[in-house]
Amino acid sequence: MAIDIGQLGQAAAPPPKKAAPPPKAASVEQARVATERIALEEERIYRKGVVTVRDLISPASFEVTPTYLRVSGLYVRTVFIITYPRHIGLGWSSPIINMNRTFDVAMYFYPIPANVILKQLQKKVGVLEATIIGNADKGAPRDPLAETALRDVEALRDALTQGTEHFFQFAFYITIYATKEEELDRTGSEIEAMFGSKLIYSKAGYYQAEQGFNSTIPLGNDELMITYNMNTSPIAASFPFISSELTSDNGILYGINRHNNSLILFDRFSLQNANAVVFATSGAGKSYAIKLEILRSLMMGVDVIVIDPEMEYKHLSDAVGGTYISVSLASPAKVNPFDLPRAVGEGTRVEDIIRSAVITLKGLLRIMIGKPIGNEAGKVGFTPEEDSLLDRALIETYAKKDITADLMDLSNIEPPTMQDLQDVLEGMEGTADLVARLMKYTTGTFGGLLNSLTTVTMSNQLVIFSVRDLEDELRPTAVYSIVNYIWNVVRSERKKRILVIDEAWWLMQYEDSAKFVFALVKRCRKYFLGVTTITQDVNDFLRSPYGQAIVNNSSLQLLLKQSPAAIDLVQKTFLLTDGEKYLLLESGVGEGIFFAGQKHAAIKVVASYTEDQIVTTNPAQLLEIERAKKEFEAQMRGEEEKASGGKAPGKPETEREIDMAIDEEVKALDNDKAQADAAAKLLSSEETAKAELEKIKSSLIS
Repeated sequence: MAIDIGQLGQAAAPPPKKAAPPPKAASVEQARVATERIALEEERIYRKGVVTVRDLISPASFEVTPTYLRVSGLYVRTVFIITYPRHIGLGWSSPIINMNRTFDVAMYFYPIPANVILKQLQKKVGVLEATIIGNADKGAPRDPLAETALRDVEALRDALTQGTEHFFQFAFYITIYATKEEELDRTGSEIEAMFGSKLIYSKAGYYQAEQGFNSTIPLGNDELMITYNMNTSPIAASFPFISSELTSDNGILYGINRHNNSLILFDRFSLQNANAVVFATSGAGKSYAIKLEILRSLMMGVDVIVIDPEMEYKHLSDAVGGTYISVSLASPAKVNPFDLPRAVGEGTRVEDIIRSAVITLKGLLRIMIGKPIGNEAGKVGFTPEEDSLLDRALIETYAKKDITADLMDLSNIEPPTMQDLQDVLEGMEGTADLVARLMKYTTGTFGGLLNSLTTVTMSNQLVIFSVRDLEDELRPTAVYSIVNYIWNVVRSERKKRILVIDEAWWLMQYEDSAKFVFALVKRCRKYFLGVTTITQDVNDFLRSPYGQAIVNNSSLQLLLKQSPAAIDLVQKTFLLTDGEKYLLLESGVGEGIFFAGQKHAAIKVVASYTEDQIVTTNPAQLLEIERAKKEFEAQMRGEEEKASGGKAPGKPETEREIDMAIDEEVKALDNDKAQADAAAKLLSSEETAKAELEKIKSSLIS
């Protein structure tokens, strides 16, 4: 019987089986596996009760439709750009970015190798040149579109070859959010219309709503992949944060841009006007920021005048050698409200100057001696009869000092005082009540404030008027008078100046003073003056109609940390987004938003160590500086006394030697003078003797 070889193989003995593990080893392995299973189950139970970041950020619901998504009750849609015009302007996306809407923006850049693009451009050049040459051979009119395209392609080829430009595929998506579907449609239409106004063609991502949403959340996944070929320059123009860049070649450093850590360098005099407003809560750093601006402006040659209500600028004045004028009832520093500007430019008549002064004085007198009108706070004034009498009395008061419309020159006049006005009123009928109220400011308790000729000067680069020692009742009157004096000086000589009015809400309390400051803010640009108004009482300031007007006429605005009670009014006034609103609420000391014309950026005010020592407002730091100053002065006195030894104390040896040399010179001069006198006497006696001898000779001859 034939035997199959395969069967022989199958009939072979089976391979030996592995030896079974010993019973002890098997039980150990089973125990280990069981332990791991228990541990995994325990970890699963534990993690089931742990909240992860994914749980926190994931939406409560997610509904996908062909035209929108519904994420946690919000309607979501993505708009993407299909094509761009031949030219796009710098910051073309800023109007979209600055819309007061909720949206996400995503931009994707895909670099393309230059050699690939150059090959494609070379083919394009060949096609365009062939088209142009073919049209010329046929005698057809020139094709401007083809010629323009050829020039653009050639310019791009040159830039790519030289490395000054690079090529990308660029994708721009914007995902909008709304609480209602109608609002979503309306916002989408607005965005597409804004794109269309710039000749940018866009579409909504229908049937791609989920992919559009995924492309704009911060994961970096472009699921739409709708791109447009673009070189570097137009891509740079697409950068959305153009307004946050506030760096120029001129001006001073205001702080650090919190968006990109660039420097905020700006010249306020380059704006439409040089006025500024600063709003912040107490302790937010507004005085610190303004003192820094003052210090840096002084280095640029700008004159600065400050009205200091709390003596915060004294240390700064001492450090830079400024003039610090303390205004109080007992101080020798006086400001005469009847002062007139000495020169205000060609074509200005003296009659107009006098009329303007009378109007200003009537506003001051309303604050001083006016009676409340109605129940409105800060509303004071005169009856029509009193107003007419005061108008006539003020004109006669100037005439009493020969200041009339016929006067040609105001440079050598002596202006009247408040006492002169009282004298004129006393000589008029029906003015007894006015005189009685005015006497308080002439011979009464407040007579030392405004009833004197001006004794202050503004010849220094930094001049500070302090009103800290004045009672609250007198502050509005004093500040009004000081600002009027400053305005007269400014009009007398055009010069680059900054006027800082700290705690300007004092002037907003009364309609006349608020009106005066508003007029100053409107007119100061003609005289090279920038007015800075600072306040922490934002509500009081902005609720005044003149306060709102002052903000509108200030091109520079600095908003630091705000209180929750005032933030809504600030947001409405400055058209802030919700993000900017919460930024101001959460800002630290010296942080906020800096506005310069149409541009704005988040700012952090910074100073060098030396600047910080000069401008700090921290009481503890000021005490430490004062202590160090006293220690240094005591040390210097000790060294002087030690160096003087037994000689005159407190006087250096070099000074004593100079004094001794001067004494010797004086003695020598005295000796020379005595000798000269003796010689003169001797000479005169000799001449007399000769004359007598001649007389004797002549008598003998005769």
